[in-house]
Amino acid sequence: MKALLLLEDGTVFEGEGFGAKSEAFGEVVFNTSMTGYQEIITDPSYKGQIVTMTYPLIGNYGVNEEDIESCRPWLEGFVVKELSSISSNWRCTMSLDEYLKKYNILGIQGIDTRALTRHLRLEGAMQGVISTKDFDQESLLKKLKAAPRLVGVDLVKEVTCKKAYDWTQYARRNTRDARRFRVVVLDCGVKFNILRHLSRAGCKVKVMPAATSAAEILKLNPDGLLLSNGPGDPEAVTYVIETTRKLLGKLPIFGICLGHQMLGLALGSKTYKLKFGHHGGNHPVKDLKTGRVAITAQNHGFNLDMKSISDKNVAITHMNLYDNTAEGLEHKKLRLFSLQYHPEAGPGPHDAQYLFEKFVNLISATKTKR
Repeated sequence: MKALLLLEDGTVFEGEGFGAKSEAFGEVVFNTSMTGYQEIITDPSYKGQIVTMTYPLIGNYGVNEEDIESCRPWLEGFVVKELSSISSNWRCTMSLDEYLKKYNILGIQGIDTRALTRHLRLEGAMQGVISTKDFDQESLLKKLKAAPRLVGVDLVKEVTCKKAYDWTQYARRNTRDARRFRVVVLDCGVKFNILRHLSRAGCKVKVMPAATSAAEILKLNPDGLLLSNGPGDPEAVTYVIETTRKLLGKLPIFGICLGHQMLGLALGSKTYKLKFGHHGGNHPVKDLKTGRVAITAQNHGFNLDMKSISDKNVAITHMNLYDNTAEGLEHKKLRLFSLQYHPEAGPGPHDAQYLFEKFVNLISATKTKR
């Protein structure tokens, strides 16, 4: 099945389609993870994007029912150098090709992903289209120009849960410590691994839709709030920013990725779009307090402009060593902190998982003071 990948600057890659037979529009980005493709394609943060894997062979262990980060794939399209013809793993329930067909996601293989990644690295992430039915470049460019972009678009409303639910999996085996604290997770596109880690850390987790008001959250009398990851432009999700602003100082808050950006915006910051974003499992981040460097999993196209925050009590806590962008913040007086990267990994290294314990300790210290 012939397929074309066309970028908005006119660059064309011809390959072979897999998964659905259709057209897919989105921002084309690259991910440097070597494994974990199933977690990547089910990460809601990729809504609106076409993901290119830099690792050349994808699909060799198939797809299973356990390594998912949400109920379905959310990305718009998937680009790989070579789709494995063999799916070999004892947990495998179907091939990657079958999985993408099931959810109507279009993929393309057989293109030079090194050349594509280099192009995006030099020129920046850009809009693109994958097509298995229209091979007229002028026609595709015309449709591409009319397709929506990420900036200014609220994608959270498309990936958030429709109604609240309790997360009941992966509680600690030590029942004495299990479910000590009630934590509300504001679902902007939360990954399951965040919920797993909160549960393992001894939290009773309630997941709420992104549009939940501050009053509704406080009515539950939670011990803490987690602002989750999610897709798109944080400044477009004004209702979450407003909810966060109303909750500042009222309970401990932990922000992850988009949640970090929401927290920063609530504190008065602005955001800006990165040239090609941070997507992958090999980003070194330095803790500015301890000097410790962690290798982290990342997935974001926007970043906080920490210089725009006038509140002197807000401090940068972490820095990306690739480009020196801010990767974490905390408030000297309010009970909150946040990270731009993903401490839950899924996929990625486990260097930052201690941050869930930090959140629990913050909650515990707050309850003790009461």
